[in-house]
Amino acid sequence: MKIALTLVTSALLAAPLAATAAGPIEGDKSFTISGSGSNDKRFDNGAYGVSAELGYFLTDSWQAGVRQSVNGFAGDEVKTSWNGATRGFIEYNFLDGDYRPYLGVNLGGIYGENTKNTGTAGVEAGLKLYVLEKTYINFGMEYAFLFNDSNDFQNKSNNGIYLYNIGIGFNW
Repeated sequence: MKIALTLVTSALLAAPLAATAAGPIEGDKSFTISGSGSNDKRFDNGAYGVSAELGYFLTDSWQAGVRQSVNGFAGDEVKTSWNGATRGFIEYNFLDGDYRPYLGVNLGGIYGENTKNTGTAGVEAGLKLYVLEKTYINFGMEYAFLFNDSNDFQNKSNNGIYLYNIGIGFNW
């Protein structure tokens, strides 16, 4: 934990020293690979894994793409197994320069051995910290509402999971 904290702190402090004119431009593509995790609403049970994202910048600020996560489970009430989540997303990246916070929405599904196959719709927020002109560290978090059909979404909109990640990304 101390090593991770030291690396994150170092990256945050070093970012302003990185190359200028950092960040994407319209038409850029992006790829991000992250360590990921998820928790139920009460944070009683969780999962850990890897997540990958492929995106396209519609403008300098608007990005659309797809995310794929594969996780293993941990907790008192779950057995050892895996799950996956596939989500399409659209997000708005604020500011220019090294620090780029973003807000977005996503829609997709969750499936696997220890979960009921279900649809998800969520909101997301995060920060892309550009350490080089086209390379960034991504810190992200989502809240995904779970549903099987439109009626289920209306009845269970307060039933969801948290998804979070930290990783490295590239624009080209």
